[in-house]
Amino acid sequence: IIRALRSVGKDLQVLIHEDMKRNPRAYPRRGKRLDRNIDHRRVANQVRFFARHGRKLPIELTNPEDWKPGDFVVWKLPGGLDHIGIATDRRNSAGLPYVIHNLRQVSEEDIVKNWKLVGRYRYPAR
Repeated sequence: IIRALRSVGKDLQVLIHEDMKRNPRAYPRRGKRLDRNIDHRRVANQVRFFARHGRKLPIELTNPEDWKPGDFVVWKLPGGLDHIGIATDRRNSAGLPYVIHNLRQVSEEDIVKNWKLVGRYRYPAR
């Protein structure tokens, strides 16, 4: 997520850190101090940032054409961890997008329905 946004001129590390400094109560806290080296990597912080500065979108799969390349997709993995990926322009036979994500290694896969969907965001809001 960080590298993808940097490639289009958005430094999520700086954006999240600055937003957390200005609005500390808007973010879940882990520890007493902000950590500019790790806070931006936490999915919970990314989701909060996208909800505050982007657009929250429906997660229903009934209208695949509503899913656009670049949408951020958030799941709850079986062990309870949050996971995030980016929708691409490739589609499966049902019209759902493939997603680039990093679970052990970076992959582009047909996984939208693999885990419990908990969020979808568009940033910047467009």
